[in-house]
This record gives sequence, structure tokens and C-alpha cells, in this order.
Amino acid sequence: MNRLVEIRSQESLCRERAAFDSERRGFWLAQAEEWKQRGLDEIAYHFRECNHAHTELVRG
Repeated sequence: MNRLVEIRSQESLCRERAAFDSERRGFWLAQAEEWKQRGLDEIAYHFRECNHAHTELVRG
């Protein structure tokens, strides 16, 4: 989950840049959305891995 913290940090940084860089606001917001999606993908991956490990334990 450390990776998720890094991803969310990047998303936040892009949103901050969007607030201060009016000329490139659209670019920074698009970058933030990409980081947001990476975060969602990371969460989904984590839960798939956890569910797979749980299934293997149940099958024993």
C-alpha cells in the first residue's frame, strides 16, 4: 500500500500545480486524473491479490 500513498501524493501535487499554473491548468488536471486512475487500479490489484490468496488458503 506504500505505492498507493505515492500515487495519491502525485495526484495531489498535480492538483496543486493546476491551482497555481492557470496557463497549463487543463494539463495538470488531466495528469491528476491519470494518477487518480492509477490509484484505483492499485487498489483493485491489491484486492484481487488478497482474494486470490484467501481462495488458495480456503482450498488448502
